[in-house]
Amino acid sequence: MFLKGKCALITGSTSGIGLAYARALAAEGADIVLNGFGDPAEIETLCSELAATSGGRAIFAAGDLTRREGTETMVAAALAEFGAIDILINNAGMQHVAPVEDFPVEKWDAIIALNLTSAFDACRLVIPGMKAKGWGRILFTASAHSLTASPFKAAYVSAKHGIAGLTKTLALELATHGITANCISPGYVWTPLVENQIPDTMKARGLTREQVINDVLLTRQPTKQFVQPEDVAALALFLCRHEARNITGANYNMDGGWVAE
Repeated sequence: MFLKGKCALITGSTSGIGLAYARALAAEGADIVLNGFGDPAEIETLCSELAATSGGRAIFAAGDLTRREGTETMVAAALAEFGAIDILINNAGMQHVAPVEDFPVEKWDAIIALNLTSAFDACRLVIPGMKAKGWGRILFTASAHSLTASPFKAAYVSAKHGIAGLTKTLALELATHGITANCISPGYVWTPLVENQIPDTMKARGLTREQVINDVLLTRQPTKQFVQPEDVAALALFLCRHEARNITGANYNMDGGWVAE
């Protein structure tokens, strides 16, 4: 258990990729701070499961990450419990699909706030503790859309390109402090985020559900397979290892060959 004694804060971690991260890190001994939405009883069960796996502690830190105050509240709760955060995974995200001229401005604001601004805020709040310890891992769930674009996703693509730039900036700033910053850019992963955007895409493009899955989503991935959350988590786990100490500022696409075209 190479992460024993380390604490990981993972945003958007009560389901999907975020929960896969939490389970992978807990399996290597990390204490876990969950964040996200869900039934309180189910979240309590998840915390118990993760603590049993790690042999340490797991807590839930609430916070509306579309608001700066929410991110600050979440991080404050984590620091009050653990003193410092060793691993920060900025994973929370949301999506909306619409042409630019019809894109609701409130959706733009919310997507930029959650997908980009909250990640910046979480980083600025945990980095002092990482610097004090001389060790840290900052990871971002970016997207293939940090490297390429798709129509009707102006806010999401803009936010994810921003995440790729923030990753590089942090890598340069933190290079001499024992702290790495990297992002993982999956293609389509079968998560609630992807499943929930299917109706919007059906409406925007006038397609059936099956057509959206086969002709819009998987058509971009040459393997014709959805990425699995556990695969993304396995890469994140490697990037936390000592052997990855010189990997920083990188953007790993895990997209079935999407951006190779």
